[in-house]
Amino acid sequence: MKQYLNLVKFVLENGEDKPDRTGTGILSVFGTQTKYDLREGFPLVTTKKVSIKNIIRELLWFLKGATNINDGLLPHTRIWNPWADENGELGPIYGYQWRKWERYEKDPKTGKYKMTHVDQIAQAIDLIKNNPTSRRIIVSAWNPADLPRMALPPCHAFFQFYVVNGRLDCQLYQRSADIALGVPYNIASYSALMIMMAQECNLKPGIFVHTLGDAHIYKNHIEGLKKQLTRTPHKLPQLKLARKPFDEITLEDFELIGYKHDDFIKFDIAV
Repeated sequence: MKQYLNLVKFVLENGEDKPDRTGTGILSVFGTQTKYDLREGFPLVTTKKVSIKNIIRELLWFLKGATNINDGLLPHTRIWNPWADENGELGPIYGYQWRKWERYEKDPKTGKYKMTHVDQIAQAIDLIKNNPTSRRIIVSAWNPADLPRMALPPCHAFFQFYVVNGRLDCQLYQRSADIALGVPYNIASYSALMIMMAQECNLKPGIFVHTLGDAHIYKNHIEGLKKQLTRTPHKLPQLKLARKPFDEITLEDFELIGYKHDDFIKFDIAV
């Protein structure tokens, strides 16, 4: 994961001092891009311990279209707790937009409009299988009409798949990126999604392209990241996935092999 450490180093050295929504203060760079080739191993940060189970739990929760922290696997993590209301609700965030994007259709018989939903993930799978040269294989979580209903507007805003020579690549645009806490999760989460999508479409997972808008380091994370930069990355692990239909995949179907890592580094979350 030298690419990730290079990103950390770049933002530490080039980031500009900037106030932020949380009041913590950040070092910020606008516009970075890093690439991770899954054929070389699964890009899980090795210079600190990262919980792959929490990452997969959150991903599968998104893929259910869930919006409540008490739904399904998410209670085993505390990722979204700071933003949930008293009932555990978060509004129409990532998974809802991925699987249940709201649209209104006119009933030809009554002339009235009724709400239906768009399953963007299913549409992406269909395009990959049946029109792999399409340049429109895009999934968006950024729905301007729904932003006021969301507990937190999407940071990883939209992603695009690309099929070439039997492999599946993916590029994510992330409008806001917490380098210490969020980015290692985002890299691993979208890489796991690539593995799921590639298997469903009989392709090999290829290159994950991570494009960041506001790439920032919170000032209370600086010392922890400097400590991390003194460590030498270990060989990348492998993430194996049981061969099952896409929507039947569970946490137990993932197996992380050969994950060697350094000690956990605690970074406080900025809310």
